Amino acid sequence: MATLEIQVPDIGDFDEVSVIELMVKVGDTVKADQSLITVESDKASMEIPSSAAGVVKELKVKLGDKVKQGSVVLVLEAASAATAPVSEPKQAPAPVAPAQTAPVSVATSAPAAAAAASGPVDVRVPDIGDFKDVAVIELMVKVGDTVKVDQSLITVESDKASMEIPSSAAGVLKELKVKVGDKVNIGDLLAVLEGTAGAVAAQPASAAPAPVAGAAHVAAPVVTATVAAAPAHNPTTAPVGLPHASPSVRKFARELGVPLEELKGTGTKGRITQDDVQAFTKAVMSGAAQTKAQAAKAPASSGANGGSDGAALGLIPWPKVDFAKFGPIERKELGRIKKISGANLLRNAIMIPAVTNHDDCDITDLEAFRVSTNLENEKAAKSGNSASAVKVTMLAFLIKACVSALKKFPEFNSSLDGDALVYKNYWHIGFAADTPNGLMVPVLKDADKKGVMQISQEMGELAKKAREGKLSPAEMSGATFTISSLGGIGGRYFTPIINAPEVAILGVCKSQMEPVWDGKAFQPRLMLPLSLTWDHRVIDGAAAARFNAYLGQILGDFRRVLL
Repeated sequence: MATLEIQVPDIGDFDEVSVIELMVKVGDTVKADQSLITVESDKASMEIPSSAAGVVKELKVKLGDKVKQGSVVLVLEAASAATAPVSEPKQAPAPVAPAQTAPVSVATSAPAAAAAASGPVDVRVPDIGDFKDVAVIELMVKVGDTVKVDQSLITVESDKASMEIPSSAAGVLKELKVKVGDKVNIGDLLAVLEGTAGAVAAQPASAAPAPVAGAAHVAAPVVTATVAAAPAHNPTTAPVGLPHASPSVRKFARELGVPLEELKGTGTKGRITQDDVQAFTKAVMSGAAQTKAQAAKAPASSGANGGSDGAALGLIPWPKVDFAKFGPIERKELGRIKKISGANLLRNAIMIPAVTNHDDCDITDLEAFRVSTNLENEKAAKSGNSASAVKVTMLAFLIKACVSALKKFPEFNSSLDGDALVYKNYWHIGFAADTPNGLMVPVLKDADKKGVMQISQEMGELAKKAREGKLSPAEMSGATFTISSLGGIGGRYFTPIINAPEVAILGVCKSQMEPVWDGKAFQPRLMLPLSLTWDHRVIDGAAAARFNAYLGQILGDFRRVLL
């Protein structure tokens, strides 16, 4: 058995690319042309194939290493019959010329293109190797953007590679000729730029490089090397370790320290976009989300089961039990939202001296008004008035009533900041939404400036986005008071946990008909259970009782909102 050193072949005009994935380990049997590692530049990701078959005896690289042409990847104990020739000069592609970029037009020479660059400039798909009908999976610019030479415009993907297509000229993007999902080929028109004279890169006359033996040809000028590139993402299979994102997005995430494997992409086929990275960063900075590393280090990291947190509080350890010895079990990891909300809820439950007042209010007349309003809206909608198609909910009336109560008792719309109390002169109401991924709290902004119809419409839109997992961090932040409603489910009373840094939260259960004494006889009235939890550091019992009583008066006679 002979040993062979497998080296990095000619990967084009790249030097010192990073190893981002190891695809084999010591002891593995590999075939000729089997991918060994994935490397990445700032523009492309690609797989490096083996030039021979055999058993991996030693790995010479690790994640994060920089490699270039000629770097030893690993040592193989090669099978004599299976050994393929080690890369010969004729098999390696010619290096891509440093100044090579996509031509302005397939049939246009460089001097003519430069002359035409002062006016509208056509940017076309350059030679991307032996690929046809590759799919556009990401648009990286929009009309009106100022584009530089070699700036990436779109990302395309075949079944073997994903690559970014650069601009061959500089200027302002006047028109984008493709959209996500389109199929493109060499020479297809991508965009029209309002160019700048002399801003078109020179195009050498050399032909496209030949492919590496046994590897897919992935040659996009400047930005893509001629080796087998990263495999196309398949959302039905488990990821091997490489997040489904373009190289520029992965570089952006590395600069911010964002763990891409913890993000859910909103792009085509679950692709992670730059907007996803920015949204996750904002969520972490605002405290609405945590990375796994943060959760592991946070004091509440084991709060779901007590763990070491109990020791920090002087409590005895959480019991460790082998549940399987008592009977069959099934273990399921908590979802990301529950892990994040669990840590926040534990902190709030421990740190806030919370008290809950329970009360009932009579909403008989309000419910009758709500039902009649919806009937009128339905009739108007059937006659063609689409503006009346909104269904009014009791929660919309509750939000409006709470704003009125918050204005009358402003300490309920405040937050503690050290030894000071911050009174907010805006009224943003959060409402708990039950979703397949867990409890989420969209925030209805400026509820004091909106009528019940508009509140109902916006609530419906926010709740839908919550169920679809499309709420942005901005749509879940800034609340001054929260309502948690179980009205559609049932129950009588409960004790909601305050959503810090708020100082109060209202819990609402299902209304029911009850006999109520009117001084002469019992009358059937629709009663709504209210559970108001408040921070005793800010609010005292008398103020809480008055708040609940006032809220009940408004819901009993909604005309009081106008007073």
